Amino acid sequence: MKPYQTIPIQECGEALVPISESFAFQDPHPYVRAGAPYKHKSPFWVRSGVLVKLQEAQAQLHELVPGWRLKIFDAYRPVAVQQYMVDYTFIQQAKAQGLNPASLIAAQQQELYAQVYTFWAVPNENPATPPPHSTGAAVDVTLVDAGGQEVDMGSPIDEMSPRSYPDHFQDASESKAQQFHAHRQLLHRVMTSSGFQRHTLEWWHFSFGDQFWAWRLQTTAQITAIACYGRA
Repeated sequence: MKPYQTIPIQECGEALVPISESFAFQDPHPYVRAGAPYKHKSPFWVRSGVLVKLQEAQAQLHELVPGWRLKIFDAYRPVAVQQYMVDYTFIQQAKAQGLNPASLIAAQQQELYAQVYTFWAVPNENPATPPPHSTGAAVDVTLVDAGGQEVDMGSPIDEMSPRSYPDHFQDASESKAQQFHAHRQLLHRVMTSSGFQRHTLEWWHFSFGDQFWAWRLQTTAQITAIACYGRA
């Protein structure tokens, strides 16, 4: 169990709604392309209150950098999709290390799962400890410029390496690396100004109203909070 999963949930009952077309989107969606079982559900849904916060963040971005937009990489994930992507990532990580996923010894499996769960939430069916994306409260986002080109953040979304840590380039001396950090800080500024909280290990992951959001408020701002979004 991760620390944020101890936060109580008082479900508010808000509906999942489609994210409006004013945002840019990752198309084709990478998890759909990988075969994840969304069925009739959409990776571009969020809770209605989260959509309002996203719209506020994009308006703030427009004020700071006219023409730039938020690009939605991923949002809602049913637990079945979370499970599929954990399994998929486990296999891909094994292959990347020259291992055969079908013939791993227990120690290798344990080490690989530790790597995967550093970045991926456990696909838990327990309603008291839902994966953040399964609540409709978490979004993976990046930036696009006025020409519609994705802004270089220094590492791609979902990369399982220290380059994904939000402040990885903070102390870099190279001008390009400093630019990566500036882009991440811009994203962080517009998202947090609208009430989101950023994941501690992922520059792209932000949430509002879930257990992780409430836990971050308690640990960083000493604000008592509970989650209002459980599993959707």
